[in-house]
Amino acid sequence: MGEFAAAALSFPAVVLGVPLVLVVVFWLLAVLGVLDSDDVGFELGLGLGDFPAAVSVSILVALSWFGSLAGGVLLDQAQLEPVPRTLLGVGLLLLSLLLGLLLTRLAVEPFRKPERSASRVDFVGLTCVVRTGTVTSDFGQAEVTSGDGSSALVQVRQTGRDPFAAGDTAVIYQYDPDGEFFWVVPLNSSL
Repeated sequence: MGEFAAAALSFPAVVLGVPLVLVVVFWLLAVLGVLDSDDVGFELGLGLGDFPAAVSVSILVALSWFGSLAGGVLLDQAQLEPVPRTLLGVGLLLLSLLLGLLLTRLAVEPFRKPERSASRVDFVGLTCVVRTGTVTSDFGQAEVTSGDGSSALVQVRQTGRDPFAAGDTAVIYQYDPDGEFFWVVPLNSSL
């Protein structure tokens, strides 16, 4: 046990030992109910996507610490002079963090939610602005703005005889996949 403690308290493992202790304390407090792991809601920006930050940081710290510990033991066995050993230790620390990030990304990938691609059905329920002089059962175009702020010019149709003019606002209530157009009614109309 003495050799393990010496390796864990030597450079570069000791640098990642502090975050490792914080991770262990965090999870102990979470198990005891003092902390809620959902309270840690921050984006990492490390390509880990929507995976819970508390879990991904914990995995990253643990893997990086283990890599620096193993590398530090190998450096000790090499019996280098102090200056090259320190430079190699810094390089090993950076390599451990990079390897930890890569392995963390691989570990969380199977659990990430797949990104849903945009669909025309997403426009149903939104308002649109008529861009043609009229809208009939076989003719019409309107501009619709999606939730992300982007706009699209879409084909629209109506079933009734509601008067539409360019600039009128309509509500999209259904998408016809066969004809690739949207059914609309005037904004002040009811289905």
